[in-house]
Amino acid sequence: MNLSELREGQTATVTRVGGEGPFRRRLVEMGFLRGTQIYVEKYAPLKDPIELILKGYHVSLRVEEAADIEVENVKGEGT
Repeated sequence: MNLSELREGQTATVTRVGGEGPFRRRLVEMGFLRGTQIYVEKYAPLKDPIELILKGYHVSLRVEEAADIEVENVKGEGT
């Protein structure tokens, strides 16, 4: 499942970070590593971007960017 498919209040574990070049490298530098827990804090009013919490800080990603991150072990609201 992709990170972009999660709903508000759900938590998941990163299994793979896709993308290419500088963008992928930047995601890894921000902490999107295999095994990292990610919590979906909220979506913006028009459903883009997504506000996430990982490693104790908030990150916002566009939905199309979040689609490059695969997750598993989804828990929380709506599961």
